[in-house]
Amino acid sequence: MPNGVRSNPDFPSVERSEAIYNRAKQKIPSVTQTLAKGPTQYIKGVAPKYIERAKGCRVWDVDGNEYLDFNMAIGPVSLGYCYPRVDEAIKAQLEKGITFSLMHPIEVEVAELVSSVVPNAERIRYSKTGCDVTSAAIRLARAFTRRDGILACGYHGWHDWAIATTDRNRGIPGSVRALTSAFNYNDIDSLATQIDDKTAAVILEPMLFEFPKDDFLLKVCDLCAKKGALLIFDEMWTGFRLALGGAQEFFGVRADLATFSKAVANGMPLSVLAGRADVMSLLEKDVFFYTTFGGEALSLAAAVATIGELKDKFVPTVLQRTGARLIEGYNALARELSMDYTQCIGMGARSMVGVAEARNSLAGHARALVLPFGGGYRLHARGLPGGAPNPEEGC
Repeated sequence: MPNGVRSNPDFPSVERSEAIYNRAKQKIPSVTQTLAKGPTQYIKGVAPKYIERAKGCRVWDVDGNEYLDFNMAIGPVSLGYCYPRVDEAIKAQLEKGITFSLMHPIEVEVAELVSSVVPNAERIRYSKTGCDVTSAAIRLARAFTRRDGILACGYHGWHDWAIATTDRNRGIPGSVRALTSAFNYNDIDSLATQIDDKTAAVILEPMLFEFPKDDFLLKVCDLCAKKGALLIFDEMWTGFRLALGGAQEFFGVRADLATFSKAVANGMPLSVLAGRADVMSLLEKDVFFYTTFGGEALSLAAAVATIGELKDKFVPTVLQRTGARLIEGYNALARELSMDYTQCIGMGARSMVGVAEARNSLAGHARALVLPFGGGYRLHARGLPGGAPNPEEGC
């Protein structure tokens, strides 16, 4: 009998997952399209590798085991799997068509909607992935400032300019690598010592799992203004999640450009580039940024429904409150069991469980555990305040 979200006598059987994985190894390099979904992120022989279906906050693997999904598709599912209001909007649009030979009115509707909730979103453009719009933002910044240098903090996608600062930069010309440098979050000196009159843009995720300290974001903004560089917020994780208007609303700091994806369309592929009108105006002619599927209507219909639901149901507030219960509950349980080497950190809307490499080094050397808290891992809802979520609810 497959495991479920309950106390189970043993680990789940993942035989079918393993069989599909063996087939994948013959055809798909690295076997996954998304690194965070791949087998290197999970426990070999115990964790499932393939999910077959989902509903609300629960998923079922190909072996029939049921789990609570605390990853929610690595971020895009902000309301829950198969969320009725969003799915109905997609189905209604599907009956009218997916993509067309001319523009569709929903492109304007979504632009007006995003502009109404996101601070400083004076102009809007769409694409399909986060790295599409972060790369468009970088090109815009270079065109607007007539400079080339980029200072980056965090992960911004697979394109040359972004991945050049990592050790997975093979295939990227040295001349391109030299244009991007990294700085550290909450370390204003690491930025101040690098930013100069050759810097086109400073791009960062406004928050990962650590809150900004000592007015860090404001100081970054001030440094950019002083040096004439554009400030770009990569809001893939904070947008429509930390607050409806993202980090700019939550922290009260305005970026020149901001990029969004993940939570905006509850799992449908859509990314958004937004920002100052004078900067975005370069997209009229000087900066080329067009894609065949940028105006694809199913994803835009999903965005209308998703943003509407996020707003009507105060979802960011609910996420913060519910997430805080999880963080507090996990940490209380760890203290009760004298497990001082593990801790849940982050914000209510996005948290991470860390396990120290050594018991005395959690703060500096935490690593993520991407484990569903379903019964299949002998981690079940009994120890969490409030118990397990209703399977018919979101997350």
